[in-house]
Amino acid sequence: MAKVRFDYFDAMVNQADYSCREAKMLVDVFRDFDPEAVPEQVEAMHELENAADSQNHELFMHIAKEFITPIDREDIIEMAHRLDDIVDYIEDVLQQVYMYNVSELHEKALPMAVLIERSTDSLYAALQEFRNFKKVEEMAKRIIAVNSFEEEADRLYSEATRDLFINHVDDPVFIITWSNIFTRMERCADACENVADMMATIVLKNN
Repeated sequence: MAKVRFDYFDAMVNQADYSCREAKMLVDVFRDFDPEAVPEQVEAMHELENAADSQNHELFMHIAKEFITPIDREDIIEMAHRLDDIVDYIEDVLQQVYMYNVSELHEKALPMAVLIERSTDSLYAALQEFRNFKKVEEMAKRIIAVNSFEEEADRLYSEATRDLFINHVDDPVFIITWSNIFTRMERCADACENVADMMATIVLKNN
């Protein structure tokens, strides 16, 4: 019986799925924010991050011993690292909420989380088409969507930061807290765009 080859494209899709689940969790946390529930939510988020790490570990185990891969080994490794960044960065946002003992959300927090969720969803959809190098139209639409969400996240980040220093000047703790959280949220959108850009480069190399 022939041995079934490890599917690197499926592994990338699975990794992206973990980021989608984390992003949805972050939106849910912010939509119905309860400071008392945050410690438990942090634990749930960390379980997702651990599962994503296990997925990445499996990929690295296979690529270390297989000589033939569907695309360049270096590209697979870089994609895995970039996808892992998204998972880590989303978890870090909720960790910041926990560490700063946030009791009050900034009004831009939920819209920013929604943008992260849309970015991860679009990236997941793009990765489902990633193996079809000759049929790039649908994937290209999803990549463009990720880039658009990143631009919107940049705009929202700028607005939120400005708001902190206009409307919250009497609360330095609030300013410090949300400056750090928003910086990390913007980094999540950047990380999604980094994966999308890498995908576009790989497609060009293989067409």
